[in-house]
Order: sequence, then C-alpha cells, then structure tokens
Amino acid sequence: MNRRQMMTSATAVLTSSSVFSPGIAMSAPASARPVPPVAKKEPKRIEQLGRVRTDDYAWMKDDNWQKVLRDPSLIKADVKEHLTAENAYTQAMLASTETLQAAMFEEMKGRIKQDDASVPAPDGEWEYYTRFETGAQHPIHARKPKGGGAEQILLDEEAESKGKAFYQVGAASHSPDHKLYAFAIDEQGSEVYRIHVKDLATGQVLDSPVESTTGDFCFSPDSEWLFWTFRDDNGRPAKIYRRPARGAGKDDVLIYDEPDEGFFIGVGVLSSEKFIVISCGNQETSENLLIPASAPTAKPVIMEPRQVGVRYEIDHWNDHFVIRTNADGAVDWKLVTAPEATPGKAHWKDWIAHHPGRLIVGMIAFRNHFARLEKVDAVNRIVITAVGGEEHVVGFDEQAYALSLEGGYEYDTATVRFVYNSMTTPRQWFDYDMTNRQRTLRKTQEIPSGHDPSKYETRRLNAKASDGTDVPIFILMKKGTPLDGSAPLLLYGYGSYGISMEASFSIRNFSLVDRGWIWATACPRGGSEKGWSWFLDGKKFKKKNTFTDFIACAEHLHGAGYGKPANTVAYGGSAGGLLMGAITNMRPDLFAGIIAAVPFVDVVNTMSDTSLPLTPPEWPEWGNPLEDAEAYDYIASYSPYDNVASKPYPAVLATGGLSDPRVTYWEPEKWIAKLRPASTSGKPALLKINMDAGHGGASGRFDFLKEIALDYAFAVWAVDKGWEA
Repeated sequence: MNRRQMMTSATAVLTSSSVFSPGIAMSAPASARPVPPVAKKEPKRIEQLGRVRTDDYAWMKDDNWQKVLRDPSLIKADVKEHLTAENAYTQAMLASTETLQAAMFEEMKGRIKQDDASVPAPDGEWEYYTRFETGAQHPIHARKPKGGGAEQILLDEEAESKGKAFYQVGAASHSPDHKLYAFAIDEQGSEVYRIHVKDLATGQVLDSPVESTTGDFCFSPDSEWLFWTFRDDNGRPAKIYRRPARGAGKDDVLIYDEPDEGFFIGVGVLSSEKFIVISCGNQETSENLLIPASAPTAKPVIMEPRQVGVRYEIDHWNDHFVIRTNADGAVDWKLVTAPEATPGKAHWKDWIAHHPGRLIVGMIAFRNHFARLEKVDAVNRIVITAVGGEEHVVGFDEQAYALSLEGGYEYDTATVRFVYNSMTTPRQWFDYDMTNRQRTLRKTQEIPSGHDPSKYETRRLNAKASDGTDVPIFILMKKGTPLDGSAPLLLYGYGSYGISMEASFSIRNFSLVDRGWIWATACPRGGSEKGWSWFLDGKKFKKKNTFTDFIACAEHLHGAGYGKPANTVAYGGSAGGLLMGAITNMRPDLFAGIIAAVPFVDVVNTMSDTSLPLTPPEWPEWGNPLEDAEAYDYIASYSPYDNVASKPYPAVLATGGLSDPRVTYWEPEKWIAKLRPASTSGKPALLKINMDAGHGGASGRFDFLKEIALDYAFAVWAVDKGWEA
C-alpha cells in the first residue's frame, strides 16, 4: 500500500541539473511550473513465442535486484538518480497540497487512540496483548498473569526501531510452555525476516538468530523445537527447517524442500495441537504434510497428494480431521471429515455440503465446538457447531458490515472471539460463549477526536456489468450529501486472488467523506464477494471482467448522481493497481484522477521473468506467457504498460517502494515514464517511490498515515486541477 521519501527542498533540487543522470532532461526557473523528468530510452527487443515487443525502459530494472532487496543502497546510480528526480518533481507539483496533507494527517492521527491496547488473549495462566504508548510508532508486546499482577514486556518494538528507517515485526509468539518468545523482524521492507528467540526468565535474546526467512514460524506443542520457512535468493518460500527452540544455526535440520517453484509453503500447528502441518500450494492446487506433535522430529507425511485443481485446508478436531476443500466440484468449498489413521481423500466423508453462493471462508476447532466463517452475497456470518451436531448462526442486521473470527491460543474453551464493524461503526471485539450463546463486548474502537455514526450513512448498491451480472458496491457518505453529481467520488477497487473487499470501518476515509466526498468500494469479479465463482470469473482468461465490472460501477454511480467523471478519482493498490492501469487505458474519460499504489502494471514482462519472487506461483492467476501463446496474447491485450497510447489520460499518481519484493519499484517507474509523454490531456503523471520501504509502505503507524494523506490530497488536487493554480 507506500510513500514517504520527502526531499528537503523541492525547488532547490528541481533547479539543480547535477542531480540528474544523463538522458534525464529537467530544468526550469524557480517561478515556473515544474518540468517533469524525461527518462532516457534504451530500446530492448524481446522475442517470445514468435511475438516481438520493444521495451524502452527495461534499463530501470536493476540486474542486481535480489541484493538490492536486502540492501537498497546497492541500487545502480542511474536508477537512483531518476527516482530521486521523480520524487522531487512530485513533491514540487504537490507543494500546494502540503497544508492539506498536514491537516489530513492530523485528522487521521487524531482518530487513533495513541495509548491503545489489544484485548488480552488468554493462554493458561497468562494473558497476552500488545499496547502502544502515547506518541509511539510501534507497539509493545506484553503479558500479565490471568488473575492480575505485574506486566512483563516481551518485546518493545518502539525501542528496537530507534534509528532504523524501517522496522516491522512480521510474526511474534510465545512457546506453549511460556518460557520463550520468538519474533520475526524485517528491517528493509523486503519481507526477508530474521527470527530471534528470547528467554523470558533471563530476558536475554539467544545467540544465532534464524536468517533469511519469510517470517513464518511455529513452536512445536512440547516447546522443544522451532520450525520456520526459509526464503531463497529469489525471494520465494522454498524450504522448511527445524532447530531446537534454544538452538543455533549449527543445529538446523532441513525437513522439507518444495520441488515446485510455483508453490507457496508454510508451517503451523493445528487447533488441537496434536499435529504440526506443512502447507503447500498455489491458487489452484494444494497439499499438506503432517508431523505428529508426539514425535516432532518425525519425517513429514503427505496427507493427500497434490492434484492439479484440487485445494484443501485442514484442521484437527478431537479425534479426526476437518478439511475445507473444493474437491468434487465444490466451487464454494465444502467441509469433509477424515480419520486420524487414514486421512487421505479416499476416506473423506462429506460433513457440511457444498451450496453454490455460500462461500466457506475459514474455520477454527475447539474441544466442544467448531466455528466456521461463511460469506453469502458479500456479507459474512459465523456458524457454530457443537459436538453432537447442533448448529446456530451468529450474524448482524446491517445492510453491509464486516465480521471476522479471531484465533486464540486455547483449545479447551467455550469462548470464541469475533470482530464486528461497518463503514459507519468502529470495530467491536466480542467474546462469544458458544454454549450459552451470549455475547460479551470486550472493546469498542475508541476515536479520541470523536465519531458520531448518526452523521453518516452506508448503502449497498449493485451495478449491471456488460453481461448483466450484478456487481456490489459499498457506499459511505455524510447524511445529506447531494446525489446530483456535484459531490466528488472516490471509487476504490481490487478484484484479484479471491480477496473480498469488506464494508469495514476506516479512520482514514473520513478525511475525504467529512469534506463532502462519497467513498465507494467496488467489488468486481476477481474477488470472492459473491462466492469462489466470482473469483474464477475474474482470473486468467476472464481477467478483463474485473476491469469492465469496475467501469460499470463508475458508470452506474455517475448515472445515479454519485459524482461525475470530472470529480471522480479511482484508487487501487498492488493487483488493484493493475486494475487502475487497465481502466486508465480503457476509459480515461471516466476519471479526473487515478491513484495507483504499488501497481502491478508491467504484466507481460513480470510474468515472463522466472527469477522474480511471485512469477511462477502466479501463473495460475494470470497465465504463463513463456509457454502459452494464448496467455501471452491475452495478457498483452490488457497489460497497462504495454497498452499505453496517445490519449487524454487523467491525472495519475503512482507510488512504490524501493525494496518491494511483490511489485518491484521499476513497474510504476516504467509505467509513468511511458505514460507521461503519451498523454494528450496536459494533466500530470506523478511518481512517488519510498526509498526506505517495500510493498506495505512505511512501518510506523503514523508515518503510514502521511502516505495515505498524500494520496487523498492528490485526489482533491486532481479534482480541483491544482496544477493549473
């Protein structure tokens, strides 16, 4: 989501030719409108499957990118100079919004309870939680005795982050015997984590941390062993290792080596704590390997061998496995059971049957109950099943809301925790007694600067896609907002990987809504808001449905008086940035501005580069243009970078992170370099690269808000044509 690197003096940089590399022309008197960098062209001819393309900006990709991810200072000089020039140009162009950015930042910050804390999670004699101190960017991890007593600090992220441009804890957990605390740290934004283990009796961090991991790890249920996922030089999760929980590098043992470079892998412990599981898979196929907790050094055993097109996820409930799977045509998933001794598919027995349109999203097992999360027509509900089979539903009455299950540490409990919120209602944490069906409100998200839900309204609309399909849209606006097209509109979208957009509460969005904007979240195909078929209808050779659905949402909103093209800004990040790039090419007339955060816009080149972290794993999502001519042609027909043409583009802000392993910095850099001279509208194309972060942007909770404030200020600037001032 990614922007922070600010130049100390935009005017000084803009008027200094020494900062730019050869081939980048940029000079202007201080009083003139800033002139954008002009990137040099070095045409590179690429022939592939009998097709030929020319890439003028391939030089922007650093051939040494793997090392740059781990040490951004190694970026080659001409790329760094160009990015520096782009950042300076963006800052100069948006200089008039700095007051607005500051105001929005303070508003967002004012909606955060600075000394906030999570609801404690019980585990045996302890309760574990995180909390923030006033002014802190990062939390403190701590615990207290369940019956009351002194706090013990497990990890002080704020103290550890001092002097570091980026600091992020990807995962942290105590050992089941409560004697150790492990935490995974990324200090570049590259998602290459180092795992440390702390002895809680002495307070000492053990020597020999685990290097080059994905941040994924678990303790064995007996607390004697640490398992983790290794990240290879191409940034992929490739192997699972084990070492004694108090061990060192010399003790590491390889226990699993994934043979398919297109599979993601991870390791964890099932709910009953009777098994350690290694999960493997991509968007189409999965496999699980089991290690008995009673024999944690045993060789992993495959539960059911991988079969292309069959996905399954597992949990363990008392004396049997529960499997969530799409097997046998269960597009929206079903639940089956299997005995411990013979857990393979031949012994699977249907338990919760498949119902089209009811997507089984997730599940958690407890000793006497089983909880599952379901989605029906873009709204979630929780279903509780007691031992013996009696079921009941936990739901809410709002038209659109977000509901999620929170996993806890305890298995032998009747309490499950869930979180409820809506676009107008702050988050509420409930402990739910699954036996007596009573809800206990444990916490309501506090908005220190004040929030009155009665001043706002949320709506659920449906747009008609070009093929007649109804596409959901969630709306947030102030009551009384005119629906005559005069109110500016922010239209957000994603639409990939089966990820659902939720009608959730955001402290950030009110900085636009309180200024009279309408916030709309579109749910185009490619997500799973209306079931897994909603995802299947927006992937691979149906990917263009995502783009045309989003366009249909914009047209429907305009037709109903929710904004108009002249005051509409579209917003999306990562794969949602691909959506932004595609709709910018397809219908530039529908939008005044486009915000593309860490945008996946160079699709043909990226999906043809097998060295990149996500390329082989994502061929099931997009297609393989290296081996499949049909996939090449289809991707090439929508890839934003490859389809830039002479046309009146809206104002564009593209953002990225120098150490991003998911959407590499050169994708937005190349896109803007190509789009800017192609645009006939005279509207600016801006690039902002965070030189100290990766895919997720700044790591601090306040620094990240500065990046969002810049995005939102750009939206206002684009509608107001601020570049003409």
